[in-house]
Amino acid sequence: MRTFTAKPSTIERRWHVIDAGDRVLGRVATAASRLLQGKHRARYTPFLDTGDHVVIINARRVRLTGRKEEQKVYRHHSGYEGGLREERAKEVRQRNPIRLVEEAVRGMLPKTKLGDQMFRKLKVYAGPDHPHVAQKPTQFEVA
Repeated sequence: MRTFTAKPSTIERRWHVIDAGDRVLGRVATAASRLLQGKHRARYTPFLDTGDHVVIINARRVRLTGRKEEQKVYRHHSGYEGGLREERAKEVRQRNPIRLVEEAVRGMLPKTKLGDQMFRKLKVYAGPDHPHVAQKPTQFEVA
């Protein structure tokens, strides 16, 4: 018996919507990364992008547990000397709530070209509305 390997021509992509409102950030990010990688399918192939498209709504209302709102730090370096910028999660949520979710999901994907390809299939919106109604996305429930 041979091991099944998916071919790019046989991969069918679906669209999923995850409502992040009042859900814990880590649980939302884990569910999204599994869908993006295709690990929820029997035809998962590690070296191919077999995953689906994921739309996350209500990113503004995502929950952080414990004292992460005050203690979690997001860092960015410009590449120049002394170019390190740090922001607390509270400040990031006020300025750009989408970044909270995107960075959490990105950290759970492979750090390769394939991971970049998977990340491009993620769409995050701060509010409850999204422009992907034409794709007929299915609601995905996060535990």
